[in-house]
Amino acid sequence: MNEMTVFFCVFVGSFIAVPILLGIARGLGFYTIVHERQCHVYVLFGTVLTKIEEPGLYFLWPMLGWKALIVNWLGKCYQLDMRMDQVYLRSAPVNSEEGAPMGIGIWYEMYISDPVAYLFKNTDPRGSLAANVGNSTVRCLSNLPLADMMVNRHEMSRTVREEVSPKSHEWGYRLGSVYIRKVHFRDLEMIRQIESKVVNRLRQVTSAIRQDGANQVNITTSTADRKAAIEFAKAAAIRPQLVGEALQRICEGPDTSEALFTILETEKLLAGKSKITLLPKSNGLLADLLAAKGTAVLEKP
Repeated sequence: MNEMTVFFCVFVGSFIAVPILLGIARGLGFYTIVHERQCHVYVLFGTVLTKIEEPGLYFLWPMLGWKALIVNWLGKCYQLDMRMDQVYLRSAPVNSEEGAPMGIGIWYEMYISDPVAYLFKNTDPRGSLAANVGNSTVRCLSNLPLADMMVNRHEMSRTVREEVSPKSHEWGYRLGSVYIRKVHFRDLEMIRQIESKVVNRLRQVTSAIRQDGANQVNITTSTADRKAAIEFAKAAAIRPQLVGEALQRICEGPDTSEALFTILETEKLLAGKSKITLLPKSNGLLADLLAAKGTAVLEKP
């Protein structure tokens, strides 16, 4: 029972009593906790008592005196997020020097630089900053040459930032990085015409590349044919000489030449389609009859 009583007391004290006591202490202005990248601004009866920008644990009684007891009840504590925020404005309408309707997408960073000015100098500082950036974009980037507008995004981003920054700081908002992310045409008919011109140009370039490739292939083929014809002509020119020299060397030996010509004659007979009838040497009238019939006769020795 004693262990259960101790456990119950510790549980009630840790999870119920301690949070209630800490909440009462914060309500009476005894202390406050400022988190990272936060700012607390205490206002009482329309007067800013103090602002705390550094993170940590702060005791308000030494800072505010007796006003710390009622500031959370009769006054107000503004908790501002000091982290950097990012916004992207789409298609700000501008016209180029040539009169082309263009749209510019601009991305920028912003953060609270003066909490008091952010709270009381402008009812909507975020919307005012967005309007200021859009107006500066239209005012600074209108009537630029179309080529510069499509290429020099870094210069345009720096121009817009220099135009916006001084005014935004008066409202407690400081502008960070500014970057022109997109420049595009707003007229659909102009977009279609540009697409048509680009497609036609691509077709022309493709046709030129194909024609050039075909010309190169034809040149290579004709060159190869010409070289092959030259080599074949050289071979045909020296062939009789080579054959004659070979036959001359063969004819130097009678047995060799006779055997060669016999073989050649036999190959010719075998390659032909005529029928051959072999007869004995003493055939008499049979050979004359076969010859009269048109059959090739070969006498067998």
